[in-house]
Amino acid sequence: MSGFVGDTVELRCLFINSKPPAKISQVTWHKLINGTAQNVATANPALGVSVLPPFKDRVSFKHPAVHQKTPSSLEDTTIVFTNLRLSDEATYICSYTAFPAGNRENMVKLTVFARPVTKLVLTATNIVERTPKRKMPVATCMSANSKPPSVIKWNTTLKGEATFQETRNPNGTVTVRSNYIMFPSRETHRQKLTCIITYRSEHFTDSVTLNVQYAPEVKIEGFDRNWYLNRPNVQLTCNADANPPVTVYQWKLLNGPLPNNIEIKNNTLFFKGPVTYELGGTYVCDATNSIGTRSGLVEVNVMGKLWMLIQDS
Repeated sequence: MSGFVGDTVELRCLFINSKPPAKISQVTWHKLINGTAQNVATANPALGVSVLPPFKDRVSFKHPAVHQKTPSSLEDTTIVFTNLRLSDEATYICSYTAFPAGNRENMVKLTVFARPVTKLVLTATNIVERTPKRKMPVATCMSANSKPPSVIKWNTTLKGEATFQETRNPNGTVTVRSNYIMFPSRETHRQKLTCIITYRSEHFTDSVTLNVQYAPEVKIEGFDRNWYLNRPNVQLTCNADANPPVTVYQWKLLNGPLPNNIEIKNNTLFFKGPVTYELGGTYVCDATNSIGTRSGLVEVNVMGKLWMLIQDS
């Protein structure tokens, strides 16, 4: 017989009477522990039914007739375990005392299984891309307190490797822990990791999404290589891919101070008035978040009258 922790199971025991009929004087259930028989429950026509600690609140005879105190009522002395415990796993002996048949007994082995408690979590609250790149555990999948042990597998498109650790607990259960190790980067941000835990014929699946923090990747947009003299309404925008978001944008012109006709709003440079030669140069945007600062640049060239004449011709 087998069952899971918390289940209800029956250990069946029947006395198949002989000819001439035997008179049953007592039935006793024993639990065999390291070769020693421990009394579990007894049914006696004269003394009634008794269940001994630690089974008193969880073990009972299945058939009400057993309590009638008649020898004939003891032919079926199946017992029922409720709220099964890991410690209940053992070999049990059902022993009949009868006249003139003598003593008769048989055994049944009870196996107790324990389903795992499963968990999948990100290993750290802040997973940060490092420079130079460095491997680190990003997620932990755990199957705790199972019997028999579970098997853990990872399902992901991310390149990495898994480590496994198995711990045998004092109560006979096993805890299996697996870490997924990889290089966290901007490309792996918001990617999914799935853990599959197999316990006997059951499968437990859970997923997490990586939250990788990284310094800004900066690109300046707005210069279309068509800035000509007197062109109106031009601007440069500093676009930064960052996690967490950029908190500070700083603009500078490598070949001198920023032109006076510039208005800065958030991450955008607005050039007031028409384009002049003074707008030419290398513009740099520094974008900063809590991880670091990175820069982007663009070389702005202003086309003059000769270029416009060529275009017109």
